[in-house]
Amino acid sequence: MIPDTRRIEELSLNSSAPPGQLLYDGWVVRLLRGKAKRARSVNAVYQSTMPLVEKIPYCERLYEAAALPAIFRITPFSIPSDLDAVLEHRGYERFDTTAVEAMTIDPAKLDGAAAQPVELSSWCEAVGELRGSPIGHRSSHFARLDGMPLAKRAVAIKSQGRVLATGLTIIEGDCAGLFDIITHEDSRRQGHARTVVSSLLRLAHEQGARHAYLQVQQDNESARRLYAQFGFREKYLYWYRGRPGETG
Repeated sequence: MIPDTRRIEELSLNSSAPPGQLLYDGWVVRLLRGKAKRARSVNAVYQSTMPLVEKIPYCERLYEAAALPAIFRITPFSIPSDLDAVLEHRGYERFDTTAVEAMTIDPAKLDGAAAQPVELSSWCEAVGELRGSPIGHRSSHFARLDGMPLAKRAVAIKSQGRVLATGLTIIEGDCAGLFDIITHEDSRRQGHARTVVSSLLRLAHEQGARHAYLQVQQDNESARRLYAQFGFREKYLYWYRGRPGETG
């Protein structure tokens, strides 16, 4: 049986944990520079006791000291339940609504094509190239993944020494998360993403995973159609809140 939504949220948080983070009255405060907002946002996942009128400004000061925008990630499990409304009242804008999807892996339904396994540091560099990320973000990405005590398998599709597509699976118990499924803009609509997803699911199954989850922008219809063909279905949504001009 696919894990319940709260467990999927825990898996998602574990798979994006940065090398350093703070716990503040039940909130997980992440301050890692880089592209992934999950690694540089406040996640209100545990019981909260202090009033929001104190907690939110405290977090704002932490992010200001780290020269990062103050971003809050809102899920169905955020505590207290009125956090989203309070942030909106304080002028925080909602952005990047994301669907969390999950499925049970059926290896018999996976395509035969396979992407190439890639060493993690080289893979992070390739992802950075595809995203156009600065060097600092690439090194932060590698540091976060390399320090994670979970099984990881990175793959890529290459042609004439050039990386066309990438993907990563992070495995915890019998569940595998799929991340950074990226195709170069000049190589899209050629089946590369399908090959990457199929390869990651097969690798995860070989490592003992029986279920998989991923996160995809709610309005990314083409990607969601592809994932649906593998059996992924929406389980819940999350989004971010940031102040005007700080939603990147």
